[in-house]
Amino acid sequence: MGGVAEPGFLKGSDPRQLECQPGCAAPLRLAPSCSARAGEARAPPAAAAGAAQRAMPHFTVVPVDDQRRPDYDNLEGLSWVDYSEPGGALRQRDAYDSVSSDGHGNHKESSPFLNNSEAGKGGDYYDRNLALFEEELDIRPKVSSLLGKLVSYTNLTQGAKEHEEAESAEGSRRKVSKSPSMGTLMGVYLPCMQNIFGVILFLRLTWMVGTAGVLQSFLIVLICCCCTMLTAISMSAIATNGVVPAGGSYFMISRSLGPEFGGAVGLCFYLGTTFAGAMYILGAIEILLTYIAPQAAIFHPTGAHDTSSATLNNMRVYGTLFLMFMAVVVFVGVKYVNKFASLFLACVIISILSIYAGAIKSTFDPPAFPICMLGNRTLSRDQFDICAKTTVVDNVTVATKLTELFCPHYNVTSEHCDEYFRFNNVTEVVGIPGAASGILKDNIWSNYLEKGEILEKADHPSVDVSGHKSNLHLYVYADIATSFTVLVGIFFPSVTGIMAGSNRSGDLKDAQKSIPIGTILAIVTTSLVYFSCVVLFGACIEGVVLRDKYGDAVNKNLVVGTLSWPSPWVIVIGSFFSTCGAGLQSLTGAPRLLQAIAKDNIIPFLWVFGHGKANGEPTWALLLTAVIAELGILIASLDMVAPILSMFFLMCYLFVNLACAVQTLLRTPNWRPRFKYYHWALSFLGMSICLALMFISSWYYALVAMLIAGMIYKYIEYQGAEKEWGDGIRGLSLSAARYALLRLEEGPPHTKNWRPQLLVLLKLDEDLHVKYPRLLTFASQLKAGKGLTIVGTVIQGNFLESYGEAQAAEQTIKNMIEIEKVKGFCQVVVANKVRDGISHLIQSCGLGGMKHNTVVLGWPYGWRQSEDPRAWKTFIDTVRCTTAAHLALLVPKNVSFYPSNHERYLEGNIDVWWIVHDGGMLMLLPFLLKQHKVWRKCKMRIFTVAQMDDNSIQMKKDLATFLYHLRIEAEVEVVEMQNSDISAYTYERTLMMEQRSQMLRQMRLTKTEREREAQLVKDRHSIIRLESLYSDEEDEGEAVPEKIQMTWTKDKYDNEKQTRNNALENFRELISIKPNQSNVRRMHTAVKLNEVIVNRSHEARLVLLNMPGPPKNIDGDENYMEFLEVLTEGLERVLLVRGGGREVITIYS
Repeated sequence: MGGVAEPGFLKGSDPRQLECQPGCAAPLRLAPSCSARAGEARAPPAAAAGAAQRAMPHFTVVPVDDQRRPDYDNLEGLSWVDYSEPGGALRQRDAYDSVSSDGHGNHKESSPFLNNSEAGKGGDYYDRNLALFEEELDIRPKVSSLLGKLVSYTNLTQGAKEHEEAESAEGSRRKVSKSPSMGTLMGVYLPCMQNIFGVILFLRLTWMVGTAGVLQSFLIVLICCCCTMLTAISMSAIATNGVVPAGGSYFMISRSLGPEFGGAVGLCFYLGTTFAGAMYILGAIEILLTYIAPQAAIFHPTGAHDTSSATLNNMRVYGTLFLMFMAVVVFVGVKYVNKFASLFLACVIISILSIYAGAIKSTFDPPAFPICMLGNRTLSRDQFDICAKTTVVDNVTVATKLTELFCPHYNVTSEHCDEYFRFNNVTEVVGIPGAASGILKDNIWSNYLEKGEILEKADHPSVDVSGHKSNLHLYVYADIATSFTVLVGIFFPSVTGIMAGSNRSGDLKDAQKSIPIGTILAIVTTSLVYFSCVVLFGACIEGVVLRDKYGDAVNKNLVVGTLSWPSPWVIVIGSFFSTCGAGLQSLTGAPRLLQAIAKDNIIPFLWVFGHGKANGEPTWALLLTAVIAELGILIASLDMVAPILSMFFLMCYLFVNLACAVQTLLRTPNWRPRFKYYHWALSFLGMSICLALMFISSWYYALVAMLIAGMIYKYIEYQGAEKEWGDGIRGLSLSAARYALLRLEEGPPHTKNWRPQLLVLLKLDEDLHVKYPRLLTFASQLKAGKGLTIVGTVIQGNFLESYGEAQAAEQTIKNMIEIEKVKGFCQVVVANKVRDGISHLIQSCGLGGMKHNTVVLGWPYGWRQSEDPRAWKTFIDTVRCTTAAHLALLVPKNVSFYPSNHERYLEGNIDVWWIVHDGGMLMLLPFLLKQHKVWRKCKMRIFTVAQMDDNSIQMKKDLATFLYHLRIEAEVEVVEMQNSDISAYTYERTLMMEQRSQMLRQMRLTKTEREREAQLVKDRHSIIRLESLYSDEEDEGEAVPEKIQMTWTKDKYDNEKQTRNNALENFRELISIKPNQSNVRRMHTAVKLNEVIVNRSHEARLVLLNMPGPPKNIDGDENYMEFLEVLTEGLERVLLVRGGGREVITIYS
């Protein structure tokens, strides 16, 4: 619009009725493109435009219709605001979202009071009610705004659905995602049914019933179904405790137990799903080559005993081809898998219904599937046609094909005949006697077989003679050794698949209602089917037929197919397609699970698998899945692959139960599942069953699976990205820490458990870098990762102003802690004075019984050269604080020369100078240091000082005995100190020390000079506070005036002259000073001890000696620093040690 505005209302000139036009992109404040109008009084066009230009040149004036909601007319002129979302779409108007603005994003009020007349004019009623919080509205949204965003939030459908949309022709013109619409039946119940029913039901359940018997089969199904039911209860609790996007069980476990457990179990679940795909493919190939098209076999047995290897090779070749075909189908488009999913499910349901129909029909019309028995042994029917030794052809008795197989020269009585064949009769037995036959009592007990053992009918008459082993292939025999545990491992995959509903939570209309109901109903349904099938198989089918895994006795028919109605082909075709469908589902789901793990970035080397095609299809993950599935196919045995995936699924279910139990017991505030029918005891029971099933089915596979999960866990812990997901393990750690801290409160630790819990006081430079990082190195060597280490520092200033600086300092220290491999915590304190901050750290660091008992303090280097006494005064104050708090103190001197963690001392000594007893700290510290690889090769020497009247020989014996009882290996030496006179050097050293102290006192600035200095500082626009330039004791003096006049007067001239005279007088006093006798004695001790120590320990790797306490009179503080300097002169690495007033080492066990 130009300079002349169209007739309309001026918006924004007064906070009355505001409306935002399309294109305004500010949800909480008016943007420049917003138009404005004033009140309800119309303004002339030119006037409106002029007003707009004068008051708000950035606003635009447009004609707007008067839009007033009739339902608000009776609310005292309440008005509303439209907020435009980015992209130009207008959000629905909200009567609660009124914001008063002056056009610059600032809230404004025309009056501090709200009366009816102003409200009637359209005053901003709600903002006036929120005036108390107006400063926070920029960073904290109003409740109305928050609720608006939450309501407009929709779950993105994650999984296969969006990939299908992306591949469709309309992918480029995708519409706004529709809200999830799947219900319990289609979204959870049927997918779970499809995933649970699988290859084991059709290929192995009859064999399991025949081998284990009805009772033990019932027990196996009961245990497995209880495991999945309890897991489903735990899963329902977790899944209804918030939104569960793609990733299903991985997401639930990782967010409940943390990234380490989540990554480990997620990968186990991925491997389980991948091996499930391999198992389904092997099942499909077994159905194809055994029951549908046996002539399609590529490899044929070269001899009677080569059938096994030929079968395995056929499985490998066809399995690889099937896998490649399925991988291509998944790669080309998931939509094909989804479209055929319902067809595959229909195949499963029809197959199961045909079993029930056949069982019912068998009661009055059993199907004709006779079995040929030689004695009580079952014969493989596919190699002959007539079940008899001879037959009549044209009134002539001739040998049958069966006789020719057992008797190569066609003479039944010949010696060349198989002995067992000669002495036993050939009979036929009904294979499917039907439910009314009473066969159930014969099948109720187990009949486990060893590998190669022939299937026998126990109650059938036979002559017990051995036959030729070369004829074994003519019988039906066990191809693997069977036991209860083996059958558990093989059957368990047939109850997996309960996660299908939680994996689709993004597609569900009400996931928190559908997941528990659908999953539990699916488990109940499938469990009833399994239980009924166990009973029906046992009641309808002959035992030897049940134990016949591949249907050799019934003419190579699928055993469960012989019972089905109307034809065995219903089961064969149905099971083939359902198995292929299950394999496709596994190859579709496994890559997406791996992609979800990779995108979480908790396992760095998997990052490449988070990428894929432009539409998000996980191409690289699919490739890896196909490679791993190929490993399963190369195993080529369904019975060998099933226990492998059982392990991985059981481990996944175990941790789902653990997650629920941990969350329930911790009672974390966020644990509020809508599903209420759970209990921690049920979760623990489920977890125990999972663990038991793992070791029951295959203990070595269980150990391998746990080893893989453990390795992944440790890898994520040490190398993975750190994630904070509010997981239960963090909560468990907090609970355990709280419990342990409360236990520690019961009393101080026993001397046997005492170890230095360090508070390391660090100094930072102006750039917030650690000044002496070797202090941390020394702490890490002393602690070796054990006990408590707190690294503290003090930032001088005001906390409100220095908060950012404190955060930066904390991050710097944390980085340094990580570099030096110190296991500990960081504490940064902001204080006006450094010594106060250090005092606060010493008093308040730690929690409960987990507090420091030792302070590590750096030596104040350069204290002699500094005119500022605060450096050494802070040091001495810290020494006094630690003494008052009964804490031990360690002062490493020349810490820059201390070894790094990468150095190794292959020889050398750690010398301990034990002058006064301090609780055994001097003995314990070298022992702890020698635990570290840097100091391990060093030898320990202990020196003690004897006076002239002491028995040094006896002292040495006693000290050696004491060390023997302490179990500390060290050389012992007693040094005798001669009672020599005080030397001239000592006297001169003391005199120099006192003269220096006096000189520094005289050099302190007078009050006038301080004022002059202050004016100079102000003139240079410096922000340095005058108080910070001088000692702490002078801080409490008078405050510096805001402005000081420097005009010279006669009085000031006289004062200046007097100052000069005083300086001359002070110099005369300095020359004539005499040293204090007490100081001379102390200096004598320091000099003599230093001579002895340097003489004996100048080549030592480290010297530890008692640190003398500071003087009670603070006037002697500076002299105390000089004594310490003299005591440690000429030593490269010194550790001054001061005990905390308690015994820290004991001779008792």
